[in-house]
Amino acid sequence: MAETKQGFERNLSHRHVSMIALGGTIGTGLFLGAGASIEKAGPAILLIYIITGFFVFAMMRALGEMLVSDESKPVFIEFMTQYLGDRAGFVLGWTYWIGWIIIAMTDLTAIGNYMHFWFPDWPVWPWELGFLLVLYLVNIVAVKAFGEVEFWFSTIKIFAIIAMIVTGLILALGQVKTDLGTTQFSTLWSHGLVAHHGSQLLSAFQMAFFAFLGVEFVGITAAETKDPLQTIPKAVNSIVFRILIFYIGALLAIMIIQPWTNYNAGQSPFVAVFSGIGLKSAAGVINFVVLTAAASAINSALFTTGRMLYSLSGPKSRFGRLNKQAIPRTAINFSTLIVAFSVVINYLYPSDAFALISATSSAAFLVIYGALMLTHVRFKKAGDSKGASQHFQLPFAPYTNYLTIAFLLMIYLVLLFQKTTTFTTVLSLLWLAVLSGIAYFKFKK
Repeated sequence: MAETKQGFERNLSHRHVSMIALGGTIGTGLFLGAGASIEKAGPAILLIYIITGFFVFAMMRALGEMLVSDESKPVFIEFMTQYLGDRAGFVLGWTYWIGWIIIAMTDLTAIGNYMHFWFPDWPVWPWELGFLLVLYLVNIVAVKAFGEVEFWFSTIKIFAIIAMIVTGLILALGQVKTDLGTTQFSTLWSHGLVAHHGSQLLSAFQMAFFAFLGVEFVGITAAETKDPLQTIPKAVNSIVFRILIFYIGALLAIMIIQPWTNYNAGQSPFVAVFSGIGLKSAAGVINFVVLTAAASAINSALFTTGRMLYSLSGPKSRFGRLNKQAIPRTAINFSTLIVAFSVVINYLYPSDAFALISATSSAAFLVIYGALMLTHVRFKKAGDSKGASQHFQLPFAPYTNYLTIAFLLMIYLVLLFQKTTTFTTVLSLLWLAVLSGIAYFKFKK
């Protein structure tokens, strides 16, 4: 059985990696958040997703080029340490770790709320504890078990999207009459192409970007992937286009079946569409899908935080060791224990949904992605783009890097000057400042 230099076993196939990367970015941002995106931008949201997808693809190509140049690194943060320095690697590594911890906490909270839909009289914390325990066991059994579970989680979400796209096509081609009116393609543009006269288009960019959050997860699986020199380039090249097809296809279907002016931020467009065409059980079906999406995010978070803590810890640390199954079990144990605090908090304060901290984490991910593009610039200047990476490069670098960094900065400024996210964005800056102070003294010598 092939192993990496660190001892990780390569048990994730191309099938696993492709679906992991794809499924990781298709979640509540589409199933629940698409209504808010459509309300802000109207049909122009399709163009916004295409533009955002271009820059995300550039980031993934940069990441992929570095991964195939050195397949032994267990997490992509190690490239940042190598090319940006120990202090930057320390700050970015712990920011990425805590970011995924908070994602797991918020999704665990969401699971409790989703289960409350079916069992309104039950407390939510036993459901949260039960899901966390099952996903923890999946992560410590074998990496192949994690890959298989994530594959099927992703399959469920993709099946729901395909059902929406097919439904829209059938209704539009047949001009079927429903409670929503006659379904036809002209419904897409008959109410205008831009909402609010373009006044909220920039904030729609921010929402579209966060729908892609997690696409870099393929960079965490690289060290445990079979044939990484073939699997990683294939996954990177296909993932963004597949996501664009699924997102744009689903949004097109949603806005064709029902006028986009009917959607709002407080309602899942999937539920609205399926309920409008007579499927009264739509709410239950979509609740199951978003439950799967939340479980998928937690599954990915436990995998990521375990590998990140392993990478951030020295070989003498208990967190820096692998067990007989080549899994950083101690690191996963600690990360899971931190995530489990959300169960305790939800038991003591049922109304707490971690909204404030979650938004802070989201802003910090913009810094991670920007640093990734800067790392790639240094990587190219160092002349390390050689061997296998010569056949898989970021086109038009470094200009593509600088354009992507500018795009990420624009979104960060939108968050900073938007009333609802100003405080949390400033909080993320304080977090980075504190970590930078710690890193300064830690690596002073």
